[in-house]
Amino acid sequence: MASETIRNPQTDHLITPDNSALLIIDYQPVQVSSIRSMPCEELVFNITGVAKAAVNYGVPVIHSTVNVSTGRNKPPIQQLQGVLGHLPTYDRTTVNAWEDAEFKQAVKALGRRKLIMTALWTEVCLTFPALDALLEGYEVYVPVDAVGGTSVAAHEAGLRRVEQAGGRMTSRVQLYCELQRDWVREATIPGFMDVFESFDGFNPEKAMEARAA
Repeated sequence: MASETIRNPQTDHLITPDNSALLIIDYQPVQVSSIRSMPCEELVFNITGVAKAAVNYGVPVIHSTVNVSTGRNKPPIQQLQGVLGHLPTYDRTTVNAWEDAEFKQAVKALGRRKLIMTALWTEVCLTFPALDALLEGYEVYVPVDAVGGTSVAAHEAGLRRVEQAGGRMTSRVQLYCELQRDWVREATIPGFMDVFESFDGFNPEKAMEARAA
C-alpha cells in the first residue's frame, strides 16, 4: 500500500491549498437572518466549517462585507470573526463584489485561478461576482451547502445560472476531502476531523467509538 507521488499542487486539476483561494462575501447578521433556502443554524455551521478548512490548509481568504462603513449594515457574524478575525475585511458599497476595485485587486494579487466562492445571497452576491470571475478566466467552485438564498427557488436558480456559465458545484465535506486528499498528510488531520461534525451535534466518529465500547 503506497500513495502516488504528490501531484504538482499548482497545476493539479483538483483543488489544492496551493492553487485555490476562498472568497467569503456578506455573511452579516441581516443577510444570515433572511436566508430561507436552508436552516440558518446549518448555514452558519457550514460556512464556519469552510472557513476553518481554509485556515487549516493555509488557503488564502478574501473576506468582504457590504455597507459596514456607511453604518447601514453590521460586521460579519461572530462565528466567522472567531475564525477569520485576524484577517482584513474588504468593505464595499457595490452589490457585486467584483465591481469593487479593492476587492477585485486583492483577488487578482493572489495569483490563484481556482476561486472557492461563498456569499449571501446565492442569487445576488454570489451569482454576480461568480459570473464576472468566470468571464475573466477564473475557475469558480461553490460549496452549495455553505451559501443561501431568500428562497429555495432563488437559491437554486442562482446556482443554475453560475453552473450554466461554467461554475462547478461542491460541498463542505467534498472541499475538506479534496484539500486533505491523503491520510499520510498528518499535519492537517486534526483540523480535517471537523468534517465529521454536523450542525445538529451528531458525530459519526464518536458514535462508532461508543458502539464499539
